[in-house]
Amino acid sequence: MLIAKNIDKIFKQGTKEVHAVKKANIGIAKGERVLICGPSGAGKSTLLHVLGGLDRPTKGDVSFQDKSIYRQSDRKRSRFRNRFIGFVFQFYHLLPELSVLENVMLPAMIKGGEPIKKIKDRSGEILKSVNMHARMKHKPAQLSGGEIQRTAIARALINSPEVIFCDEPTGNLDSKTSGEIYSLIYDLSKKNHMGVVVVSHQDLDKKFFDSEYYMRDGELVNVRVSQGHVRSE
Repeated sequence: MLIAKNIDKIFKQGTKEVHAVKKANIGIAKGERVLICGPSGAGKSTLLHVLGGLDRPTKGDVSFQDKSIYRQSDRKRSRFRNRFIGFVFQFYHLLPELSVLENVMLPAMIKGGEPIKKIKDRSGEILKSVNMHARMKHKPAQLSGGEIQRTAIARALINSPEVIFCDEPTGNLDSKTSGEIYSLIYDLSKKNHMGVVVVSHQDLDKKFFDSEYYMRDGELVNVRVSQGHVRSE
């Protein structure tokens, strides 16, 4: 479904160059759950942003369903992200002035082509699926960390993405809440046959993932691919 080939990402800091990602290769099948782990500063988040169409690589390319992401215009790439990709970040990025329901509705309203009532009803159903329906009129400041992250997951799901990219999604949560969030992501992935890519420096339960990669100093190494997982062509 998504293939990245020979990805390099170099940042300039004054006269110095920082080689954040070095010749990374990764393929993600439909419905596959992928973990990219490694220490802080290894280049995991940078790679995730490249895979999700947020940050153009210095070298290499990313294709989704056999179409290059970075050969598209910025406008087309933005539409691609809105339609096919969901993002869940460590710091949530919910809009504080909007309610839970309004935050979840927002990507669908940006996408357009659907009546507001239908978007509202669908958002309510998604919030039910993440156990946030009772809190949908609350503002983010009135929620716990786990509730905020559940809202962020619901927002990522509103446009029925093919894959969700999660950047340290439980970095600010306690271990019990973290386990609940990963169980939720796992269940939603299985139910919707949705791909998931998680980057984390935490020691996570590997049973949630089909494939595992390790990243250090910008280099990505495939550690494990589940024998029971069948890759889609």
